[in-house]
Amino acid sequence: MQTNRNELVDHDALPGEVNELANLISTLPAEYQHRLLPSVQRVVEMTKRRRRILSLVQEALGQLRLDMKYLMFDLEATRRERDKYRTALDDSSDENFG
Repeated sequence: MQTNRNELVDHDALPGEVNELANLISTLPAEYQHRLLPSVQRVVEMTKRRRRILSLVQEALGQLRLDMKYLMFDLEATRRERDKYRTALDDSSDENFG
């Protein structure tokens, strides 16, 4: 019994090398396919897991960049407020001693 290549892997979601390996395994006699199938499935699952992790990391980095932009905006606004109040305080001190 030959195993269909599509039963081994989702060929659109994997690197070409894994697809090529699955294609080659699907041409083997059923006895060898059954022996190799668990290993190929582990490789496929690890590859998919790595892609999910990479996607999560990229999403987290994107969110971190956005958070940093908001923090920098807030910091600049806080500095402007501080400088404004410092100038106002200095002006009022000059008037009291002038």
